[in-house]
Amino acid sequence: MRKVIIDPVIFTQFPDFKRGIIIVKDVENALSNKRIKRPLNKEIDKRVKEDLFEHPFIKAWDEAHLRFGSNPDKFPPSIKSLLKRIKKGGGFPFINSVVALFNYISIKYLIPCGGDDVDKIEGNLHLGFANGDESFIPLGGDDEEHPQPGEVIYFDDKSLKVMCRRWNWRNGDFSKITENTKRMVINIDGIGEVPQSLIEEARDELAKLLIEQCKAKLTTDLLNRDNREIEINF
Repeated sequence: MRKVIIDPVIFTQFPDFKRGIIIVKDVENALSNKRIKRPLNKEIDKRVKEDLFEHPFIKAWDEAHLRFGSNPDKFPPSIKSLLKRIKKGGGFPFINSVVALFNYISIKYLIPCGGDDVDKIEGNLHLGFANGDESFIPLGGDDEEHPQPGEVIYFDDKSLKVMCRRWNWRNGDFSKITENTKRMVINIDGIGEVPQSLIEEARDELAKLLIEQCKAKLTTDLLNRDNREIEINF
């Protein structure tokens, strides 16, 4: 039985970290959906008028990245990257329905949100500190990289392929969610001043939208310092 695991050492340095989990057992992931585009574009229009880079939720991730030795300006956390794209104008490309819903939830709640195709992953989905021998090919790329030792990574602990570098900076290509993905694990992350109740609210809204818009069959859970791993049941 495979698991989603957060290494105990993460909580030694980041005791207030919490991760909402959605385990999707089946889904219809369309390449276009106007019912998703409308609320996403409305949220983009709202956020483009706001200066959010000093918001406590955004600063919390900057501080977390600095603590494990990463530069959040050079390697911005995913929510910061989304806000930068909004400020430049033009919104986001519609990759597929699930990814669009990730973006919607991220910018609505100002938190990182992402997921991985479980059928591409051999071992447990593990959040921990890199040794440096793990392998990473960035989304849309071909060249293999290796994370820096001590960097927070989300990785397949059997193949040692990295799903995401620098906690939530850049996704790996091998586990990306496509229109053909049926089974996935989705993460909704909070740290610092982000309350657990907000993570649960965001998780539950995303779960509801996945059911309504993508006919998903799913379960939800939560990881924190008192519950560091869960089994993936399909």
